[in-house]
Amino acid sequence: MPPSSFFVVLLSCFPIAALAGDPFVFFDWTVSYITASPLGVKQRVIGINGQFPGPILNVTTNWNVVVNVKNNLDEPLLLTWDGIQHRKNSWQDGVSGTNCPIPAGWNWTYQFQVKDQIGSFFYFPSLSFQRAAGGYGGVIINNREVIPLPFGTPDGDITIFISDWYTKSHKELRKDVEKGTDLGVPDGILINGLGPYRFDEAVVPDGIAYQTINVEPGKTYRLRVHNVGISTSLNFRIQDHNLLLVETEGSYTVQQNYTDMDIHVGQSYSFLVTMDQNASHDYYVVASSRFVNSSALVRATGVAILHYFNSLGPVSGPLPDLPNEYDSYFSMNQARSIRWNVSAGAARPNPQGSFKYGQITVTDVYVILNRPPELIDGKWRTTLNGISYLPPATPLKLAQQFNLLGVYKLDFPNRLMNRPPKMDTSLINGTHKGFMEIIFQNNDTTVQNYHMDGYAFFVVGMDFGVWTENSRGTYNKWDGVARCTTQVFPGAWTAILISLDNAGLWNLRAENLNSWYLGQEVYVNVVNPENDGTEVPLPDNTIYCGLLSSLQNDQAHRVKFSGAPSSSDVSRRILVIVVIAFLGACIG
Repeated sequence: MPPSSFFVVLLSCFPIAALAGDPFVFFDWTVSYITASPLGVKQRVIGINGQFPGPILNVTTNWNVVVNVKNNLDEPLLLTWDGIQHRKNSWQDGVSGTNCPIPAGWNWTYQFQVKDQIGSFFYFPSLSFQRAAGGYGGVIINNREVIPLPFGTPDGDITIFISDWYTKSHKELRKDVEKGTDLGVPDGILINGLGPYRFDEAVVPDGIAYQTINVEPGKTYRLRVHNVGISTSLNFRIQDHNLLLVETEGSYTVQQNYTDMDIHVGQSYSFLVTMDQNASHDYYVVASSRFVNSSALVRATGVAILHYFNSLGPVSGPLPDLPNEYDSYFSMNQARSIRWNVSAGAARPNPQGSFKYGQITVTDVYVILNRPPELIDGKWRTTLNGISYLPPATPLKLAQQFNLLGVYKLDFPNRLMNRPPKMDTSLINGTHKGFMEIIFQNNDTTVQNYHMDGYAFFVVGMDFGVWTENSRGTYNKWDGVARCTTQVFPGAWTAILISLDNAGLWNLRAENLNSWYLGQEVYVNVVNPENDGTEVPLPDNTIYCGLLSSLQNDQAHRVKFSGAPSSSDVSRRILVIVVIAFLGACIG
């Protein structure tokens, strides 16, 4: 049992008043380059504590999480926690608009509460195209014991990361993107950081390590599948096994069986999979690229092995078919079939005290149009409503805290303006406790995916063509799933509704890394006019940069971990406290 888990167990075993309150768990992470060969070619990847993918944060609703991050890369670093809402605490969001980067050789301590959340999420480095090199890992937030799962307790819990992968370094890839060079078909698809099983000797070289998932016959496992790639939609399937969808990004879903699921960049799903096949052989686990019309498509397939412990032999034969390979209509209908389980007991969005989001009056409407990369002032850039986000040297949140003028403007247009595209630091001025409707209109030729920090939003509609006011008649106003990342198909639109009840400054971005890196993002400013004290105050360990660089001490963060104690230190201290309190109670 890891020390931090030991700490939590102690708290639950001894209901001592002095230890009441939501538990704390502590982690020390070193982010560094490690050498790996996921596709048979040696390259530097980003690992955490020597692991690629990184460790999984396994916590429970309302726990407090403290993560010391030491940056051993050769460039600045931030980690962002995709889907973690950081209630009234955007200081911990780990994106350029809220935090100064952690310089190389320094460290910073994240501290946040997973308040009123459950589900499957992940973290990754948010700067400088670093996600293309790894640095990602999973976040599991469990129900509290008093709230039952809306399904039988699984016999096991398995996290699966699927991702496109390039043998070029992230530094080379970002230079290509800056020059307007398309990323092209990935060199391969990884499953849990490993390359494909050699399902085809003509395609997959010998000697590549692959993932084996060990299971027991007759048991049911919860598979948490995350697309942590940079630009490729992936279809996930397991040979001869059904995928019972039960949760996506913090929302329990209506339980439906799928033979396969399209998982777009930045999306996460939980499936229950029962090992109900015979053990005459192993089975393929496949993640293959979607909508890639290329002769190189076959190499963009990730393959792992599902191994029953009593299996009589290896897998053989062709991979299970990729259905409707280029059919975006099929994929859209599959996405529209995912519904919110409105009867499940769990933490979930509760706008204005009602689950009936379809009856709430919309206060702000934004129709956000994206376009493919284009030249703006001689640089390849992407835009939302004609604006390519220009990150200032001073993070927006710090500029707001210190009342610095001229760092940003609250003038992001609610529709595309009739003017040339430009680079600017333009923010959406959100209405605190308002109800915002956003329509993403995709004028690109590929699937684009959009994510919003700080919130789960309701996906209420998507269709091909151009959105109009009449499109609202097609909205799902009852059980549209609440999630944090949604896909927008090429030549199509997706509509979401958001209850702006989380004060702070929140990043709305393209999850496709090439689109994001070139400027497809905007921040939503949500200020409570009645009581600014509702937000968590400026952290004591804030790193300063830009116009506030003079406030930064050349502090002790440079070599050793910052203030928070390690897991082992905490465990020892808590053990002493518990023993003393327990002995005191016995003597009394």
